[in-house]
Parts: sequence; C-alpha cells; structure tokens
Amino acid sequence: MPLPFCVYILFSQKDLYLYIGFTTNIQNRLLSHNAGGTKSTSSRRPLELIFCEFYLFEKDARNREMYFKTTSGKKAIKYMLNGTLEKMGYAGKKIDMGYELDETE
Repeated sequence: MPLPFCVYILFSQKDLYLYIGFTTNIQNRLLSHNAGGTKSTSSRRPLELIFCEFYLFEKDARNREMYFKTTSGKKAIKYMLNGTLEKMGYAGKKIDMGYELDETE
C-alpha cells in the first residue's frame, strides 16, 4: 500500500523555476497543475515533476514541505537536485513557495 502524503517539487519549463507543494494524490495534483487548475502555476505551464517524497503521516509531510520553503531547505533542494537542475536549465534563486494568492493581493 502506498504512503498517503506527498511533498513534491515541480519544474516550470516556461520560467525555469521550482514550485513546492503537498498533496494526497500526486497524479491528480500534477494533472491539475498542468491543466491550469492551480492559480499559482497556471501561467507557468508546462510543469514537470522532478522530486517527491511520501509519508505515512500528514504532519511529517507538512513539516517537510515547510522545511523546503526555508532558506536551509532551499539550499538542500539545490544540493540534492544539483544535477537535475543543471540539466534542466534551472534559472537560479527563485523557488515558488506553493502559496495560492488571493486575487485581492
């Protein structure tokens, strides 16, 4: 039985930046992102899944997602995925934190 909670990182082939997220269904979430169903990534398509980790408990997955969004976590991502990011042409410092922005912001 697969573990239910997933932390994932997407690579935008349009702007060459990363997006960090959390889900309980990675297949559906990736389809939603690439169909434009996620406001924060709809203009950044196509997106490619480059990393995911699965967890038994939601709290552990949420903690990992929050860690990846810290300065130390961003450095860890760049270290762990150095070869991938280099080959894909990662644009540099920007990593989208995965927050959905309210239209009034």
